[in-house]
Amino acid sequence: MELKANYESKGLGVIVEAKKDSKRGIIATLICTRGKIKIGDSFVVGTTFGKVKALVDDRGQRLKELLPSMPAEILGINDEVPVPGDVLKVVESEKKAREIAQNRKQIRKDNILHQKNISLLSLKSQIEQNLIKRLNIILKTDVYGSLQAIRDSLEKFVNSEVAIHILHTGIGDVNESDISLAKASNGIIFGFNIKASDEIMEKGKESGVEIRIYKVIYDLFEDIKAALNGMLEPEIVEVELGKAQIKQIFDISAGKVAGSVVLEGKLLRNSMVKILRNGNIVGEGKISGLKKFKEDVKEIEKGHECGILIDGFENFEPGDIIVSYAKEEKIRRINELEG
Repeated sequence: MELKANYESKGLGVIVEAKKDSKRGIIATLICTRGKIKIGDSFVVGTTFGKVKALVDDRGQRLKELLPSMPAEILGINDEVPVPGDVLKVVESEKKAREIAQNRKQIRKDNILHQKNISLLSLKSQIEQNLIKRLNIILKTDVYGSLQAIRDSLEKFVNSEVAIHILHTGIGDVNESDISLAKASNGIIFGFNIKASDEIMEKGKESGVEIRIYKVIYDLFEDIKAALNGMLEPEIVEVELGKAQIKQIFDISAGKVAGSVVLEGKLLRNSMVKILRNGNIVGEGKISGLKKFKEDVKEIEKGHECGILIDGFENFEPGDIIVSYAKEEKIRRINELEG
């Protein structure tokens, strides 16, 4: 049986690569898979449409038509850059192409909203328990290759408390739809090697949407990591201030006083303390008073003797070590898996 290509059916092609050129507009490389794609044909591709203005082969020669298995660059795609794998289909009129594209855009919008709800549902219990936070982003790039590389890298930003939720990705400049989605979902728009017009930047500002455009991919990653770092709860760490050894115990009207000598650092009034006996913690409390001779003081430094009143623990003994400490917040950073 001899197989023959169908040259009479409406043209069909598959997008291999696409980008937006500042001078020539949207340029896509496609391979014709069925029928003919001719100059002047109206078509729909992905969620956009257009009319074939030019067909250029790999030698830069302009063509009048494409036949099955022939590759070429195509010019004439409207406003939205298609992605590799999108099917270009010739239709009877530009009106029909626009109608199909608009229907597809609505379906995509519904899918995005559905995807958002699914994500919220899957994370619901963790979010309600404040176990995980989400950074909602919209990602726009110049070409599909950049988009995929950035997505793959973002998947390596791992932490059990924060997550990146990519609401939408696309090829081409930031538009009003991106701003509307970002506003509705409290998201940030990140763009790589694309533009955002003054009008779009102003609309973003009015809507309270942050738009960040990058030329260096490293800077984009660093800013996203910084945003994630800011969402992490700080780690509470204990910082040792000083140590003292109890030499003698006195009973006064206010309670027991530990007559001590400061061995390291300094002791501060109102600081937290742990009482160690033979290396084990036997009590905890807070320094409610410090006395140097009969004078009340705020702090005592290394080498000095003092009287220590501890709120919350009085069962100390001579020889016990009093460790004074403060609790501080330590900034935590997102982990990035290697490889």
